[in-house]
Amino acid sequence: MRVKKMNSQVPQGYQQTEAGVIPDDWEVVKMADIASFFKGKGISKKDISDDGIECIRYGELYTKYDEKIQNIASKTNLPIDQLFLSKKNDILIPASGETAIDLATASCVLKDNVALGGDINIIRSMQNGIYLSYYLNTVARNRIAKLAQGVSVIHLYSSHLKTLSISLPSKPEQQKIADILTIWDKVIEKQSALITQKQQLKNGLMQQLFSQQVRFKADGSDFPDWKEEKLGEIGKISMCKRILKKETNETKGVPFYKIGTFGKKTNAFISKELYEQYVEKYSFPKKGDILISAAGTIGRIVIYDGNPGYFQDSNIVWIDNNEDVILNSFLAYCYTRVNWQTENTTIPRLYNNILREVKIPLPLKLEQAKIANLLTLADDEISKLEQELNALKSQKKGLMQKLLTGQIRVTIN
Repeated sequence: MRVKKMNSQVPQGYQQTEAGVIPDDWEVVKMADIASFFKGKGISKKDISDDGIECIRYGELYTKYDEKIQNIASKTNLPIDQLFLSKKNDILIPASGETAIDLATASCVLKDNVALGGDINIIRSMQNGIYLSYYLNTVARNRIAKLAQGVSVIHLYSSHLKTLSISLPSKPEQQKIADILTIWDKVIEKQSALITQKQQLKNGLMQQLFSQQVRFKADGSDFPDWKEEKLGEIGKISMCKRILKKETNETKGVPFYKIGTFGKKTNAFISKELYEQYVEKYSFPKKGDILISAAGTIGRIVIYDGNPGYFQDSNIVWIDNNEDVILNSFLAYCYTRVNWQTENTTIPRLYNNILREVKIPLPLKLEQAKIANLLTLADDEISKLEQELNALKSQKKGLMQKLLTGQIRVTIN
């Protein structure tokens, strides 16, 4: 492929269009001019079966599929006359969702006779469906989102999609672009599968270690049998001092993590003065302490890294344990194996009295260290593979943008 450098001005050989700057030999068309539009027919959750006709429900477009749909996850036994069946190359876009940008999600079905559920916009075209799917998900995504309407539930109608202007290269160039991006997808899928395999191996190793099927030795001798202790006997359940809403702001200061931003990027801050005052006077985690979510998704853990940050009281707690008894590195892996129990309330919550009763295995400290070190090696390997996966996705995203706008041109044999 050959590359043309793009300047702030429209370069020679390119044209400014309503679909953006594109090569002179590409055309701009309305979706209504190149496609027919249909709507799927309702397939409810209770209509899913173990056998029957392969089917796609609109929610699966968010959770199971990307630009191409080859392997179908669900089946239905509904009568065929109650179904809308796909044709190979159909493009599917959700017709309703929680946000406009979520609706801008296109997938190309690569099989005939797949039943397509309700709330799915179906675009049927003689153009390359895989190319169009990539294009709609990338170059046109924000423009599609602007077409959606609604407040609590957002809707995207075929009448909106018909008005969308897109750029089209020749069919051979569409195919070549689709082929290149498909190769990248296969590399990404292979990397994802490798990560899944490594995670399964690590989980199996953890099971063997914690069930004591596999034991370490100390200078050739067996370690003694493990004890079992309640968390309340290992250390004190602690939490930060309560922060009032009026004491927070959205722009500057020390990060304040609420349960919704626990382990993520925060959207709230407190003053440095308040932070230093509360750290000095009240409970505060030490570097390496294991923070636990006691509300929302129960039992999520974050290892406190020692950087300035404050944590929502009662919703985020930790055990103030003595590392001469139990290492934090070992305790973190223990937490991942706990089946956390909650009070039977409207909102699930992990109360202190329940947390105190949770039982934790307690080998000698040296064996704890050996177990934690081995599992950390496995986690480090997985983390490296995940970083490589993210780099592949980032590289594909950049390449996709350039290919689909003609900044990089492909050679057609």
